[in-house]
Amino acid sequence: MKEVNLEQIEQAVRQILEAIGDDPNREGIFETPKRVAKMYAEVFSGMHQDEKEHLHKVFGEDHEELVLVKDIPFHSMCEHHLLPFYGVAHVAYIPRNGRVTGLSKLARTVETIAKRPQLQERITSSVVDAIMEVLEPHGAMVVVEAEHMCMSMRGVRKPGSKTVTTAVRGSLKEDVQGRNEILSMIHSKN
Repeated sequence: MKEVNLEQIEQAVRQILEAIGDDPNREGIFETPKRVAKMYAEVFSGMHQDEKEHLHKVFGEDHEELVLVKDIPFHSMCEHHLLPFYGVAHVAYIPRNGRVTGLSKLARTVETIAKRPQLQERITSSVVDAIMEVLEPHGAMVVVEAEHMCMSMRGVRKPGSKTVTTAVRGSLKEDVQGRNEILSMIHSKN
């Protein structure tokens, strides 16, 4: 597994500062390459983690009804522009054979996947696929809502616009009523 090369990031940031016409030795930004390198190591910490590891902690529970964790905050970096996007993920699954996981494990799975250069669509499908693979539920659904800085601060410049993506697997794929119930619960204020 390759580790984050802080020195290489520092050199690249120094080159970017020079390329935009700034002096990387200027007092205000002299430490910027070091700060950016540390920030990238933190923001991209999911590069070297397996998102499925969190889901392997399962409990036997006689429950085969919907489990929904909503409004899980996350932030990620758009792989197209290396600008942040952030929002919330809603994760639902219907356990099979009493295989439930800790609620925090669902949030950790979202966080691990988001901490990579990423696309929102990939976060959405990666979370639901990890749940299906490890927990083997009857069905699962993930909805992600996010604002993308690559759309808000550059290009079309539409701050406040949100992108919503969904991924549905298993029994919920055919169960329109079940999907609608989940969406209703996600958008309720309770």
